[in-house]
Amino acid sequence: MTFMDTQTADEVKKRFSELPGEVKIVFFTEALMCQTCGLAEDFYKELATLSEKVKLEIYNKVTDTEKAAAYGVEQTPAAIIEGINGARIRFYGIPAGYEFISLLEALRNSTVLAVDLQPETLAALGGVNKPVNIKVFVTPTCPYCPAAVVLAHKFALASPQITAEMVEASEFPALAGKYEVAGVPQIVVNEKIKLVGAQPESAMLAAVLQAAAQ
Repeated sequence: MTFMDTQTADEVKKRFSELPGEVKIVFFTEALMCQTCGLAEDFYKELATLSEKVKLEIYNKVTDTEKAAAYGVEQTPAAIIEGINGARIRFYGIPAGYEFISLLEALRNSTVLAVDLQPETLAALGGVNKPVNIKVFVTPTCPYCPAAVVLAHKFALASPQITAEMVEASEFPALAGKYEVAGVPQIVVNEKIKLVGAQPESAMLAAVLQAAAQ
């Protein structure tokens, strides 16, 4: 199965050619309990063929338990984007539809040291000294979701204390139910603080600082 038509593949190749360095996708699958893992694995394999700068490693969450624990993977399919700022950007589910933009941005942003956030935001994130997790629930047809995912991922790139995850709500209905996701994007910070809709940088920062202070 091919996920990208020729025009899309050519555009992605062009974007990848402009990457200043290599970036790694660490993908986790499993055989029995994951209905979309096969599709997701094929998707990432196809993506990795478009540039030598994009490296792909594939592991099984069930059998490669040490790797899964090291990357903090609890769900599958999962893809961790690992670049020069670490491996704190995650995608749970296939980043299809509008979310393909989020993936391309994550790959690009993971190859540069400077994070595109306001100076005051970067200064505040530098003071975060407790772990903060940001989950952004999305659907592939949501045009407002990529902005929320990209912003959360930038926060993770800016602070070693922050991890940020895209969660495709329809692929993980139990998680969506747990966090009472009624609309997307829905942002959940440290399991408790919820924001609905695309948020400005200041609102995301306030939620992260509130979570870090608890």
